[in-house]
Amino acid sequence: MTQSMVVVANPRPNSFVRALAEEAAAGLTEAGHEVVLHDLYAEGFRPVLESEEGRTTRRADESALTVGADPLVHRHRRELSAAHTLVVAHPNWWGKPPAIMAGWMDRVLVPGVVYELDAAEGEPTCLLDLRRLIVLNTGDTPAERETGVFGDPLSLIWERCVGAYLGGAEVRRLLASPVAGSTPEQRRAWLARARKLATTA
Repeated sequence: MTQSMVVVANPRPNSFVRALAEEAAAGLTEAGHEVVLHDLYAEGFRPVLESEEGRTTRRADESALTVGADPLVHRHRRELSAAHTLVVAHPNWWGKPPAIMAGWMDRVLVPGVVYELDAAEGEPTCLLDLRRLIVLNTGDTPAERETGVFGDPLSLIWERCVGAYLGGAEVRRLLASPVAGSTPEQRRAWLARARKLATTA
């Protein structure tokens, strides 16, 4: 069975970004995927990278999945290694993910699990079998202003920085913004878009 991983970062369990993630997860489940959903705040995920975890480790010995990391990090790394689709969902806070999501990136998207770097060229070789990265973001800045004034920094982080380390994985993204003052019809349209991003081949 195809496996998918959904990771949510918002301190409010009833947030709209959580609803987007659940809609994507439901669509993946209906499409026959085995889906694991992680709410980083609910799990109490510790975002601080320990010194031993930052060590570059080759995947061949499998130690990168466990070295220096706590059991929850072990689980996230192993599930990511088995996933064909990764969904990350979080709000836009000052042009960046919440600290807990940034810490998840630091602790889970590590050398030996996600990629290896060529020592001479510095080019990454992806170690995952990931086919798609789906990024679901919420915010309160109109999309035109987010792009025109701020350069859409979340797009740079996920599509250009993280995406460059994911081999041929397709990066899809939804920015639902501004959520404040949005109508029920607009929120339904965003939810439908999240499901479509997750389920369209």
